[in-house]
Amino acid sequence: MYTDLVMDHFTNPRNVGEIEDADGVGQIGNPVCGDVMRISIAVDDTDHIADVKFKTFGCGAAVATSSMVTEMVMGKSLTEAAVVSNKAVAEALGGLPANKMHCSNLAADALHLAIQDYLVRSGREDEVDQILPSLPKDHEHSSH
Repeated sequence: MYTDLVMDHFTNPRNVGEIEDADGVGQIGNPVCGDVMRISIAVDDTDHIADVKFKTFGCGAAVATSSMVTEMVMGKSLTEAAVVSNKAVAEALGGLPANKMHCSNLAADALHLAIQDYLVRSGREDEVDQILPSLPKDHEHSSH
């Protein structure tokens, strides 16, 4: 059912936790399945993600996608990180069962919300639509 890589990220998740005094935090939940993800980022003075951590309440796929998305964006610029999609996360894990694809949607969305939170906190609201043109508008989310 799951690839070896999904199982590895589930049993040995990377970057678990929360960044104290994070520059940006994104939290998103899926009311249907009950999964909740919280991603926190630290951004350096060149707009690169210096650190990223996650806390996830959910199934194995939710944990694995959270772990994978943190690995995919560590050290990347905000613009590079913003293009990471739910599809890219699933592909990086070698695929997910169709009934678990919604979990990968949450990982990318939580990341995008953390980037948006950082930009807003930094007084750069005008850059949100440039950097995150496809930010989800219909998810239940919050930045804390």
